[in-house]
Amino acid sequence: MISEGSITKRCGCKNAVTGKRLNSGCPKLRRPGGSWSTTHGTWGYQLELPTAPRQTRRVLRRSGFDDRDTTRTELDHARSLLALAGDDTGLAVQIGDMLQACKNGIPLPSLDTVAARVRAGVPANVPTTTGQYLTEWLAGRRGLSPNTLLSYGDHIRRRLIPHLGDIPLQSLRTSHIQAMFTALDQRNAQIRTARASDDPVIRASVRGVRPLGPTSMVRLYATLRAALNDAVRRSRLIPHNPALGIELEPVARPKARVWTPKAVEQWKVTGQRPSPVMVWRPEQAGQFLDYAQKHDAVLYPLFELILHRGLRRGEAIGLRDFDVDLDEAYLSVVQQITSVGYTPVTREVKSDAGDRIIPLGPTTVAGLTAYLDMRNRWQQVSGDTWPNTGLFFVRPNGQPWHPQAISGRFDYLVKASGLPPVRLHDLRHCAATYLRHGGADMKEIQEVLGHSTIGLTSDTYTSVILDLRRPNADAAANLIPREAA
Repeated sequence: MISEGSITKRCGCKNAVTGKRLNSGCPKLRRPGGSWSTTHGTWGYQLELPTAPRQTRRVLRRSGFDDRDTTRTELDHARSLLALAGDDTGLAVQIGDMLQACKNGIPLPSLDTVAARVRAGVPANVPTTTGQYLTEWLAGRRGLSPNTLLSYGDHIRRRLIPHLGDIPLQSLRTSHIQAMFTALDQRNAQIRTARASDDPVIRASVRGVRPLGPTSMVRLYATLRAALNDAVRRSRLIPHNPALGIELEPVARPKARVWTPKAVEQWKVTGQRPSPVMVWRPEQAGQFLDYAQKHDAVLYPLFELILHRGLRRGEAIGLRDFDVDLDEAYLSVVQQITSVGYTPVTREVKSDAGDRIIPLGPTTVAGLTAYLDMRNRWQQVSGDTWPNTGLFFVRPNGQPWHPQAISGRFDYLVKASGLPPVRLHDLRHCAATYLRHGGADMKEIQEVLGHSTIGLTSDTYTSVILDLRRPNADAAANLIPREAA
């Protein structure tokens, strides 16, 4: 049973003789007609709180209210909080603990907030901080890829907890989150200023420290938004997501650019790329394959396959022997080998669209056949020590390739060849561009690359190779009649 509680009015007057407080016995508390004075004393209430077995009786006392109605409202609020426990004695004691911990003058917890904690099974008397919630949220996530879990964990530990961790989850506001991003922007400015300083000590203080770019900011925001969405929808710990009101700098997908002769000339002078995503012209791709064939016959077939058919790095090194059918001239992309930190992880491809069958042309089949002949010679030399990995592309000793070893070797070959730089992933852009200008339609390119939508293919992988457009460059001009010069 919940106590009814009682309301009292007291003052600080003292007995002139004894010096003791008169409290509710002060005659000034009432007017001559017996009604309560409106100018003397303050109101308060007391409410008996539930106790655990062998716990002594305890009473909630709150005072300092200006009128009886306000006092009654808070007393009823306290009783409503206790009523949330229903028949659960343990929960009633928890709520009692929470009420007893509220210092005089500080508002009692929101009824909606405590009700949400009760529904979520979270202890009612322990305020969950944003840091505690984020840590528990991450530990409870299922079905995420290792890389996504690593990214979430990095965001929570390095950014969210330092800025937001001590704030009670129920008190988290949009202003707190906006202040975090403002602080991150200010830190970015400090890093850039330090890098440009003439003082070597100041430059050294930010050596190896990178500012957070717009894309990283958006990913950080996405982690926080997802976590708080679950706090609203699943746990019902908060009524709405305070991250939804945040505005960040928009991030545009970088457009692929072609290494034209003029762009190459500028790169040789400045060392700068026109875009983070660069595409070789066909003759440059041919020069790279020729160089790789002479200087790295082991990985040349893998690079050639990526350039011909646009596989991702992880998809290429994840191919198994039974995924590749050279007699029927196709391969199946089912799994990939990626790295989490530096640990290789084998998993299925990301989506249904990524799980695909890719036809192979005669040139590609010939290259892969030659590779198998070479691999068979490796196996003969290794004899019984050859490991049975089942993978198609392996090291000369039969062991799997590490994803980052592939990228490192590719970067070395590009630099050694003297060609303008591209990333290994940019070979997909090259393949898509060559397919498009070789006559393939966007649907075919989408299926080869394993994109979920044709829009993504169109927006990302159709860079224009200028030489292949030049035959039509004067098409419009040729239709416009002009007087002879």
